[in-house]
Amino acid sequence: MAAALHRLTLPGAMLQRGFWLYVWRIAAPNEALHYVGRTGDNSSPHAAAPFTRMGQHLGTSPNSNALRRNLIAHGVTPEDCTSFNLIAHGPIYPQVDHDGSDRATLMERHKPFRDQVGAMEMLLCDGLKEAGYEVLNTVNCKWVLSTEGKEKWEEAKQAFRKDFPALR
Repeated sequence: MAAALHRLTLPGAMLQRGFWLYVWRIAAPNEALHYVGRTGDNSSPHAAAPFTRMGQHLGTSPNSNALRRNLIAHGVTPEDCTSFNLIAHGPIYPQVDHDGSDRATLMERHKPFRDQVGAMEMLLCDGLKEAGYEVLNTVNCKWVLSTEGKEKWEEAKQAFRKDFPALR
């Protein structure tokens, strides 16, 4: 590949840690692909910013590069893609306050938010697939939305419909 000038514009808000939903829209060589994700770890009381997940998803660390792995499994070399568009909604909930409490206490505060956004992630993934978008991943989740979570899901769904009008 010859050297060329490229630009990336990043909204400052995407540096905000918290619980976000996001969709990658990928212009692969012969098709449009999508990947659905969220911030808010399962194994630690941290909720990253979308910017942080952006680099991890396309990096080489096998523990955090799910988008790269899914593309390769689909027969697509990430570097051959024309563009990657990250569409993120959030923060739906803020990251829990890391006030010096022990890890177990922080996880107990973190889990209710993680569970709600995890349920939304599955609804978003399934909804995009049902609407006919080609989604690389599958989200399996047994978490159930609370009354507040249902309201936040409706807000998120409305936001994503701007980019994915077939989403119902």
